Amino acid sequence: MAKRVVVAMSGGVDSSVAAALLVEQGYDVIGMMMRLWSEDGENASGSNRCCTPDQMNDARAIADKLDIPFYVLDTQSVFKGAIVQFFLDQYSQGVTPNPCLECNRHIRFEWLLNNALALDADYLATGHYARLRQASDGTFQLLKGLDDAKDQSYVLSVLGQEQLSHALFPVGEYTKPQVRELAAKFGLNVASKHDSQDLCFLSDGDYRRFLRQYRPQIAQPGPIMNRAGEVLGQHSGLPDYTIGQRKGLGLSSPEPLYVLATDPHRNALIVGTQAELGSDHLTAARVNWIAGSPPPEPIRAQVKIRYKAQPAQAAVTPLPNARVCVQFDERLRDITPGQGAIFYDGDVCLGGGIIERQAN
Repeated sequence: MAKRVVVAMSGGVDSSVAAALLVEQGYDVIGMMMRLWSEDGENASGSNRCCTPDQMNDARAIADKLDIPFYVLDTQSVFKGAIVQFFLDQYSQGVTPNPCLECNRHIRFEWLLNNALALDADYLATGHYARLRQASDGTFQLLKGLDDAKDQSYVLSVLGQEQLSHALFPVGEYTKPQVRELAAKFGLNVASKHDSQDLCFLSDGDYRRFLRQYRPQIAQPGPIMNRAGEVLGQHSGLPDYTIGQRKGLGLSSPEPLYVLATDPHRNALIVGTQAELGSDHLTAARVNWIAGSPPPEPIRAQVKIRYKAQPAQAAVTPLPNARVCVQFDERLRDITPGQGAIFYDGDVCLGGGIIERQAN
């Protein structure tokens, strides 16, 4: 009997080709799309940007073309509680979250995976650009996608052995141009469709507007200060600024000033010179080791501090309570609390955690 696979469909080219490849390979394929939370009111378009009516129609048409069942799963309340609330809470604490990490942790590979298993599926497949490999000891390894420009192992670093044992990433062995060629070969009408965007729950893509609307207390003007506590000016609201930003501060100084940190307790934006910017170390919490347990001693790894950042050489030291200390070989300027610090050994993603706020 053919193995059953639920494919997380979005109406985009990647998940559509993933479904087509699995049908071609002889799997018993079911398409499933999640209806996610969207805003109400004047700024709202009426639907989440990941599941607009047009995208649902595209996904349903692809399922019909492939002759597979297609279901829409109401995930609005789960998504709002696990992702939107998390996004707002993290900004309230003065950190910059990556909701995609949490979405894979709680929505795709918990909520959706559990629904797939309830349909007696063996696997949940997605259109992520990543690869899987089973090591000689039977453990599953997560590898970067073949297309380095599209690699999404960073946002899958939250997965463990149980989730990976039920995961398939059919397009991870292809480049994006090859995936579009496959879509055309399969006769899928999404071959030239644009990629989806992050922060899908923002109807207009403006996270600053979203924060001002849903958490106005965290977007109030306040002091711009240096490390010594001297007030240099006024900021328009902490969410308006990013670590490393130089332009738009409205300050006059003999030496260029950069955003070093935010201090939510004082509602202060901390600035300093380029020499003060960045660090050669960080600590991360909520660390997930994909192998199932931390290494017994410090390891050398390449560490990405943002999804699009270049990997940086570092020593990673496991700490108690699912934390690590990362000591970089060179100083990095854009270490941002709330973002993921993800560890690699070449193409193998070892896991990662969430960068903690450092003392100002």
